[in-house]
Amino acid sequence: MGSLTYDRVVVEFEDRMLAHLQLVIVQKLRHDESFLLSWRDATVVGDGRSAAWLHPAIPLYFKFAGGHAPTINPNWVAQLTRAANSCQGLVVTAEESAVVNANQAPRVEPAIGIRAAAQTHTTKATVSER
Repeated sequence: MGSLTYDRVVVEFEDRMLAHLQLVIVQKLRHDESFLLSWRDATVVGDGRSAAWLHPAIPLYFKFAGGHAPTINPNWVAQLTRAANSCQGLVVTAEESAVVNANQAPRVEPAIGIRAAAQTHTTKATVSER
């Protein structure tokens, strides 16, 4: 389980997902673009949604648990990029939902944990169908 640290928030993702998110996030920030990143929380933390406004001026840190870079799925990157460029922002979605057709709704990714860096507890997220 890798993590993305932004300001005082740490969000945990599986390494494969984090690698795909990193590509999309870095591309947006390199173009000096701010955008919303959101994900679904697990039942143990209220079964809600969380979101962070990503801005190029705020330091961002990606930490991968594994030592090898995963193979990149270009369809998934394209889907995540379309989402990041939309008014809804980058919604974390499952790889299985990566479709070539942009008219199909992606499936929201489960099993994402989040913890505030200043707090001692860890929360989890779940995946649900859109």
